[in-house]
Amino acid sequence: MRRLAPLLILAGIAALVLAPLGQGNYITYTLCSWLIFSIAAMGLNLTLGYAGQVSLAQASFMGIGAYATALLTMAGVHWLLAAPLAMLLCFVIGLALGYPALRVQHHFLAFVTLAFNTLVFLVLRNEEWLTGGSLGLVGIPRPDFWLVSTMKQLPFYYFTLVCFLASAGAMYWIVRSPWGRAFRALRENPVRAESLGLKIRRQTLLAFAIGSAFGGGAGAIVAPLVQFIEPGSFALVHSFKILLMVIVGGSGYFLGPVLGAAVVVLLPELLRGFQDYYLILYASFVIVLMIYSPTGLIGLGAKLAAKFKPAREERRDLQQGAQL
Repeated sequence: MRRLAPLLILAGIAALVLAPLGQGNYITYTLCSWLIFSIAAMGLNLTLGYAGQVSLAQASFMGIGAYATALLTMAGVHWLLAAPLAMLLCFVIGLALGYPALRVQHHFLAFVTLAFNTLVFLVLRNEEWLTGGSLGLVGIPRPDFWLVSTMKQLPFYYFTLVCFLASAGAMYWIVRSPWGRAFRALRENPVRAESLGLKIRRQTLLAFAIGSAFGGGAGAIVAPLVQFIEPGSFALVHSFKILLMVIVGGSGYFLGPVLGAAVVVLLPELLRGFQDYYLILYASFVIVLMIYSPTGLIGLGAKLAAKFKPAREERRDLQQGAQL
């Protein structure tokens, strides 16, 4: 399987490159949304799937990244500088929030991040002098890379695809690094991880901050995609939406957020042909999946593969042990 991994990766990239060809603007926009939410879900997967901490603030970090990028680009700063600054801002805010918030764990942390998401929404709505309030910000420019413009939908899709691949590469490096192994050890058994010398609080805080930065990066792409942002786009319901992506795809699996985002973003569009029943079908699919496979789509695939995999047969002459 490892030998086929490079070929599968190349095939997946080729499919993503060819996906929008011949499609209309709406389909291309939907594909862009899928890639963007995949980036945000990757960040939450690092916090939840690898570090084992529940966060309900990912949409708020998307909002912070989107507003920071919008304000900077509307002031004349190029996107290539505005987006990293927005991600850095989200990283710093993630550290500032995580330091007191991580004194609590699991569902208590979820309540703290829920309150933070609500606080960010209220700030975005009420501070009209900075954010435009309920009217939002209009006329956000799309990035122009000298000879290449992203004003049309297809070039912007490929711009989003490049950002997605760069984010996926960075996340792969993180989870394969010593940090990633420390995150997994922290999730499996914090006491044992601490006994081995890991600084639990520092590692958890780092996972939370990096996940927040990925959320900010997703927001930095959303702003020029829609060219209009308002507080409702980053309300609490969207944090639940990103959390659903991680759980449905498979929490703790590298490709889980990508598959989960496909289910949450693309599947409803595929079911629209059923008219008034498509939301019922979509909800039923998610409920059945969660009942029979709590580990998500990737976990379901692993179970099916295990059933069809030939069982390992032990040597019968060793069943009773060595006899003299």
